[in-house]
Amino acid sequence: MSPLAIGRATPRRKLPPEIAPARLRDGERRTTHMLASLLLDYPDAEWFARLPVIRSHAAELPEAVSRPLVTFIDAARLAGEEEWQRRYVATFDMKRKCSLYLSYFATGDTRKRGTALVTFLDAYRAAGWEFDADELPDYLPAVLEFSARSDSPIAGAVLSAHREGIEVLRAALEGLSSPWADAVRAVTLSLPPIDEATRERVLALVTEGPPTETVGLSFPEGLAPFAAREER
Repeated sequence: MSPLAIGRATPRRKLPPEIAPARLRDGERRTTHMLASLLLDYPDAEWFARLPVIRSHAAELPEAVSRPLVTFIDAARLAGEEEWQRRYVATFDMKRKCSLYLSYFATGDTRKRGTALVTFLDAYRAAGWEFDADELPDYLPAVLEFSARSDSPIAGAVLSAHREGIEVLRAALEGLSSPWADAVRAVTLSLPPIDEATRERVLALVTEGPPTETVGLSFPEGLAPFAAREER
């Protein structure tokens, strides 16, 4: 940059290359979402204990989704529990564009967030589920578990409605060369391609980030915290 340039205007960032969806049967798509749900959770001791079983299921999937999942699992096992936990916190707790909460990408820290969270709860209930978790209802691992376990078309609709958030997350993780990009990439491969309008919205979010209004932010009474998620 020229020494005379202040930097008020910056070029739009580029998205990572669009990837073609993998050809998956319904059961394979559900398995992909369930495995990604588990892998995107916080990597505590129980998380590490499950990795051999998760890896065996991942290895049975078509190569397009199996490869990134297995690569991610092997990297986690090589790094070890303490290091992986440190990297998880540094990635998902410290970077706005790496949020695992889907409505955050559209609403940010604004007063619209509470309404968006209620919409997630309504979707779960309309599909015959009751959300019961420590996390907020837009937590990506919870949404992926919902997609994996529910027979309702509402589950797929929830993911489709927040496709921009998933793609912004993938772009951010790939930009950081984060190992978690592989887990999110597997999710992207399991979903239909995005249209040009959605791609433009993703690009805007990648460039500008989520909204940042914080004054007056509030959540509906009783919305959080939640109890532990249903045992798998």
